[in-house]
Parts: sequence; structure tokens; C-alpha cells
Amino acid sequence: MTGLGAVFRPQLPPERLRAVARAADEAGLEELWLWEDCFLEGGISAAAAALAWTERVRIGVGLLPVPLRNVAVTAMETATLHRMFPGRAIVGVGHGVQAWMGQVGARAESPLTLLREHLLALRTLLSGERLTTSGRYVRLDDVGLDWPPPAPVPVFAGATGPRSLRLSGEAADGTVLTAATTVDGVRRARRLIDEGRESAGRTADPHEVVVYLLATTGPGAVARLHAEQAGEGLDPAAGLGAAGDAGTVAKAVRRLAEAGADRVILQPTGEEPDPEGFVRFVAQEVRPLVP
Repeated sequence: MTGLGAVFRPQLPPERLRAVARAADEAGLEELWLWEDCFLEGGISAAAAALAWTERVRIGVGLLPVPLRNVAVTAMETATLHRMFPGRAIVGVGHGVQAWMGQVGARAESPLTLLREHLLALRTLLSGERLTTSGRYVRLDDVGLDWPPPAPVPVFAGATGPRSLRLSGEAADGTVLTAATTVDGVRRARRLIDEGRESAGRTADPHEVVVYLLATTGPGAVARLHAEQAGEGLDPAAGLGAAGDAGTVAKAVRRLAEAGADRVILQPTGEEPDPEGFVRFVAQEVRPLVP
């Protein structure tokens, strides 16, 4: 079955998260994803609050920009979430938007090198191993978690270009694709991810692909979708996004799943007028139409 979820956009103030998370939990939504866009809301703090306010919905963080964190801190925070809320936290990391990283003095000369080192160290620490490494960016001296996760923790990576997609296959356990990814883009991403998995000898390891899908419903859905696409510099003719009733949105989800997406996370516009209603729409109207 294709996984289905929704995004809590950080354009909403943090105090709105409680009501949206509870609406998602009560409606039976499988996954609610959060973003750590600069300079809006903290990903780990928001995820911890959402997990504490709910009982069953999984909470994803996509993505944490690695230039902002020492990998030991990322591992500590991820392990803490998994020990307090077993099986309900999903953590993804990425190299960050370079303009934002420059604003805070954290821009790396080689973002991909940093992401590779961070992924490899993070997965090692979360597995309960001790690690000493001296890379270009990641340096650890006999570091291990006193409270590692009680079970294996998949680590997701955000990726867009060919090199980052291959890297994700090589060094991550799953990949997160943006809402600018077309159906053909999902197929291409799968091929590149698999090339990375093969180069690393990881073809036997599972690797899930998560893709965001910009979606609108209700009055003015098409106009709101086109306005969001224009604001993001996306071509409405490129087949990105879905606007309309549950059947229309489910059809777009199924196309992405057929192209190779394991999970599709519906992304409302930044101006979504009813975020609680949106998560209910995803859980109660779209979910029954997606096998």
C-alpha cells in the first residue's frame, strides 16, 4: 500500500501545530510532516511537541539542514524521539538551502561532502556503535550514544540533483523528493538512487522514496494551486500538483506511486485556509481511493 500523509507548513505559526496534529491523529492520518525552513520553526522541537500531543500518527521531519548541526546532536535528538515515541518519528536530513546557510555563516564549500559524512556518521551512531572519524567536516573522537534507539532507525536524505540522488542511495535509508518532482522525475530519481545503492553494495537494503505533492481542494482550489506554483517558479503545465476533489488528488497520488514513490505526502499551499480540514480531507477522503 502506498503511504499517504500531509504537511504542516511552517508558514503557519507554531501554536497552530497542536490543533492540526490532533486533527490528523483523530482522522486517522498516517503521517504528518514538518519542515525546518529558515527562519521559521525548529524541526526537532516541533516534532517532539506533535508526538506528545498525539497517540498514533507518525511525525516526519523533512528536512533538517546538516550545516546547522553537529552530527552528534542530530543523533542524540533523533534517538531521544525514538526512545520516547517508538516507531513514530521519521527524520530526514539535507544539505540545506545554500543562501540560508550563508546567512547564518554555515555555508559549506562542498555541501555534498558534508551531507555524505553526516549521513554515514549519523547512521553509525544510531545503530549503537561508537565512532572515531576525521573527515573534512565531521570529526568525532570515540563518540557513542548512551541511549541509542531500541530498534533500527531509517535515516532519510533530501535530494534533487543526480549527485545527491546517487549519494542518498549510497548513504541513506530513504529519499525525500520535493513537490517540484514530476512523475518522470520520480522514475529518474529511482534509477539514480539505485545506482548509488549498487555502488555501495546496498541493493539488498530497503530504500523508500517519499515525494511531496502540492495539493488544494475546496473553493478556489485551482486558483490557489496556480498562485502557489507561480510563487515557487513552477510551470503549471508541467503536470505538478493536483487541485480538486478527492478523486482528482488520488489520481495524482497513484501516478506518483506507479512511478516509484513509496509514500506521497500532500503539501497544502502556504495560504491553505483550513489546515485542520486539509488533514481530514487527506485521511478520510483521499486515503480510501489510494491502494
